[in-house]
Amino acid sequence: MMSQRILVADDSDNFRNVIRTCLTERNFHVCGDAVDGEDTIEKAWKLKPDLVLLDLAMPRTNGIVVASVLKEMMPSVRIILFTMYSEAVRRTFSPKGIAADAVVDKADGMTNLMECIQDLLPSPY
Repeated sequence: MMSQRILVADDSDNFRNVIRTCLTERNFHVCGDAVDGEDTIEKAWKLKPDLVLLDLAMPRTNGIVVASVLKEMMPSVRIILFTMYSEAVRRTFSPKGIAADAVVDKADGMTNLMECIQDLLPSPY
């Protein structure tokens, strides 16, 4: 069985590197990373990931808009908004009002993120 392909989108190089390491250690395949919203859309179209891990606050198109575009282009892609602004997202949008499958707060740490990814994607083994 092929491992699940994940695209990591965040404007922080350090954050993308930490996420890549955590995902790789858990046998997920990071197929690429993106540095801003437009880059995320282009790379998702090209790489066809199973899941996009998406920061909310990014240059050149925020995560809410990117999630909507990606769901239009690729309806089966799973999207996790991983953000420091999860409370603001929950207060502003109804659960059906955003195109993301989940919202995880960066302050909650990697354990919550990894659990969310495992819930959304079948195990690679």
